[in-house]
Amino acid sequence: MVYDYEYLKKEVLALTKIDLNCYKEKQMKRRIDTLIAKNKIVGYDKYVQGLRTDKALYEEFVNYITINVSEFYRNPEQWKLMDQQILPELIKKFGKNLKIWSAACSTGDEPYSLVMALSRHVPLSNIKIYATDLDKQVIEKAKIGLYGEKSIAAVPDDLKKKYFTKMGAFYKVADEIKARVEFKEHNLLKDSYPSNYHMIVCRNVLIYFTDEAKDEVFRKFCKSLATEGVLFIGSTEQIINYKEMGYDRKNSFFYQKV
Repeated sequence: MVYDYEYLKKEVLALTKIDLNCYKEKQMKRRIDTLIAKNKIVGYDKYVQGLRTDKALYEEFVNYITINVSEFYRNPEQWKLMDQQILPELIKKFGKNLKIWSAACSTGDEPYSLVMALSRHVPLSNIKIYATDLDKQVIEKAKIGLYGEKSIAAVPDDLKKKYFTKMGAFYKVADEIKARVEFKEHNLLKDSYPSNYHMIVCRNVLIYFTDEAKDEVFRKFCKSLATEGVLFIGSTEQIINYKEMGYDRKNSFFYQKV
């Protein structure tokens, strides 16, 4: 049997339900090869054996390939636009109880940022964010809600003061913010999507996907949105054929379902 990258992809899919075919191959193979070398393992077959038997190795692998880079209010100018234009429009259209999905939410920075941004417009009791990620470990980390200074650097000062408590070298997000977020495991490439959302936020994740996988996710997001709902994507992303998918472009990073 040939223990090549094709073999690894097949085994990883069976073990983790993560389809590596949907990720850019050169980039992903390089990341995995680096991880295998770091663990001083020789060959994909030995690594697959390790993934089957070693829980720590398995969790490290899933955590590593699901690329978790996140921070609060990432690209603050886009959050400012959301605060001043997008959220007021959505509240006017759909009311105070907006249905918002933070997809591929990583360590919780994004859904907690959404709660804080919304708290300027509606009472906390009206806010409920649905937050999902493929990686169980980052969801657990998100539920704890402890962040380094760099992660919260872009949070507006009044919100930082109001909703964070310094604990040694870390900052803890307030329980009243955490209570507004429901975390769930979800695989964007495999699982069914929820429906009738007023806003979906999925930023800086799909850049690692192949063009085909990216298109499929954008189409599914469109189906998940209520008519005139908004998709908020990352600053390194764009939807080329957005009209054909059923979106109207509000500006570079906000797309509205027609």
